Amino acid sequence: MSYPGYPPSGGYPAFPGYPPTGQESVYPPAGQYSYPAVPGGYPPAGGGTYPAAPPSAGYPGAAGCPAPGGYPAPGGYPGAPQAGGMPPYPGAPTGPGFGVPPAGPGFGGYPQPPAQSYAGGGPAQIPVGYPGGQAPSPMPGLPAAVAQGTQGTIQAAPNFDDRRDAEILRKAMKGFGTDEQAIINVVANRSNDQRQKIKAAFKTMYGKDLIKDLKSELSGNVEELILALFMPTTYYDAWSLRHAMKGAGTQEKVLIEILCTRTNQEIREIVKCYKSEFGRDIEQDIRADTSGHFERLLVSMCQGNRDETQTVDYQKAQEDAQRLYQAGEGKLGTDESCFNMVLASRSFPQLKATVEAYSRIANRDLLSSIDREFSGNVERGLKTILQCALNRPAFFAERLYYSMKGAGTDDSTLIRIIVTRSEIDLVQIKQMFTQMYQKTLATMIASDTSGDYRRLLLAIVGQ
Repeated sequence: MSYPGYPPSGGYPAFPGYPPTGQESVYPPAGQYSYPAVPGGYPPAGGGTYPAAPPSAGYPGAAGCPAPGGYPAPGGYPGAPQAGGMPPYPGAPTGPGFGVPPAGPGFGGYPQPPAQSYAGGGPAQIPVGYPGGQAPSPMPGLPAAVAQGTQGTIQAAPNFDDRRDAEILRKAMKGFGTDEQAIINVVANRSNDQRQKIKAAFKTMYGKDLIKDLKSELSGNVEELILALFMPTTYYDAWSLRHAMKGAGTQEKVLIEILCTRTNQEIREIVKCYKSEFGRDIEQDIRADTSGHFERLLVSMCQGNRDETQTVDYQKAQEDAQRLYQAGEGKLGTDESCFNMVLASRSFPQLKATVEAYSRIANRDLLSSIDREFSGNVERGLKTILQCALNRPAFFAERLYYSMKGAGTDDSTLIRIIVTRSEIDLVQIKQMFTQMYQKTLATMIASDTSGDYRRLLLAIVGQ
């Protein structure tokens, strides 16, 4: 799977400010062999690259698996997460942002965007080697003071009234015909937590299941999109994983996209929800549906035990880089378990430092070496981990682009990414999309979709 901007064909540009002041004597020397960094992109201690969620109290709802080819039976959706479940976005993080962009003109001569901190690994960087070969203009950025918690395109609605919204939805579906625009106006402008409250208010007020009513009024992609928006965040990830492994065949790209990009806390919540809602052990399902080194990588991922400390150990980065070189480029054959160990356990900022050290040792970047040493799903999984460590918004921007590129549209991927990132980092994903492909995400969505489906997608992405 190609990844625009990785690796840069002309080598890595200078990386001002790395390592941090006071650590210049520790490997690597400042300004050498570094991947273009996401300013402020190191995760907060213990928090990974998303805001950490406190332990969940579990999800109420119907047990059992979703019906083949569709969503769970009406009434099978869990209600709003209990206290201690996934945090409501935006605004979940409360501490200061992690890291500050270095002073000066920025990497490769590009100006640095204003300092931003958001729940996805830092502000989007400008990729090197993007299509077109032209230097993009600096990305717009939010002032540092307001950037925290404002990087999703969907915000919690002010003056929210769940009963009023439930009444609007009831009127939109009552009688002959459906007022789809009224439904869009509500669901595209409420946070996931607010949608759970609307769902509960609807049942209280009318004695009817909102999901069942929506399914009876809608169809096709717009139905799938709206029902996805009404699933609690963790449940939607768990449902997507179950759907990817249920029945004949396995959607490996879905497994990679979710398990290789979420934080420890998110993965643990997903594993717990998968068990409580579908009565199944996710690790056993992974083992039954995958094999070999890909199976081992996914099993490692679903443990949710990646180191998430902020501190970077440059000596360890040097040692890991040497270890990876000796396990791949430096020998005949490949020691796959070594790659699995390093990429599955090291923190994302630690992996960044390892990528930089590897470039010096191997005279090529680590993504390129993985291309040469691996193939198939395990290659895609390992590269996804590195891509997210280096620039998470760029990874999702690429996934969105290829969901719409060429004949036909991969609507499930388009829906899943738009929904799951809408309250986390869709602002940065949109910026990266424009930088990488010289067109806006909204433009491509508008040309690839139609009708109410298009209107709802554009409303979510902020157009």
